[in-house]
Amino acid sequence: MTENSGAIGLFGGTFDPVHNGHLRVALDALDGLGLAEVRLLPARQNPLREIPGASAEQRRDLLVAAVTGEPGLRVDARELERDGPSYTVDTLASLRDELGATQPLVLMLGGDAFTGLTGWHRWRELFDLAHVVVLQRPGHTAKLASELAVETDARGTSVAADLHAQAAGRVMFWRVTQLEISSTDIRTRIAAGRSIRYLVPDPVHDTIQRLGLYRAADPARARA
Repeated sequence: MTENSGAIGLFGGTFDPVHNGHLRVALDALDGLGLAEVRLLPARQNPLREIPGASAEQRRDLLVAAVTGEPGLRVDARELERDGPSYTVDTLASLRDELGATQPLVLMLGGDAFTGLTGWHRWRELFDLAHVVVLQRPGHTAKLASELAVETDARGTSVAADLHAQAAGRVMFWRVTQLEISSTDIRTRIAAGRSIRYLVPDPVHDTIQRLGLYRAADPARARA
């Protein structure tokens, strides 16, 4: 157990690869919600997504390169240390065991992920383990399934201080800076031999180049 020094943000994903859009959202949450830190948690295998293009270790190393020098962001690789799919409820339970029952935890989810929450493994237990902050794009309104809407109405808050006042259980919708960058587009650009400069931090760009990640076996076919 560690002494509670402020709410900890948790931002998970495949990060295949991490890009500036991910990092801008993490910094927005760190500053705007007054979080003590934001942990980026790379998934070994997201059960709702295709197998990543880079290995777990490579994606972790790209994340470490991305956040080096930014004290409010850190990489938490616990999901890579487990075999099989990465279930968020298991990750939160692990963090709760480590950090104690009173440490506020803030699970950060994109709007699309939140609308599909009822399809997640043991989804109702997530609210017992952490707050949920839904990262909304400007002009985007989530349409929720009825059972999720009931939970959201009962737990909703618009006050960031509520995330620090208790360990878990609140839901907050929060607008973030939206950079139109996607990992899929970055992989496509690399496979086609196109530049990804300024879409990812320079250390991530240089590491991808050095390791030859995401290159197509047949560059001509990639350009087709």
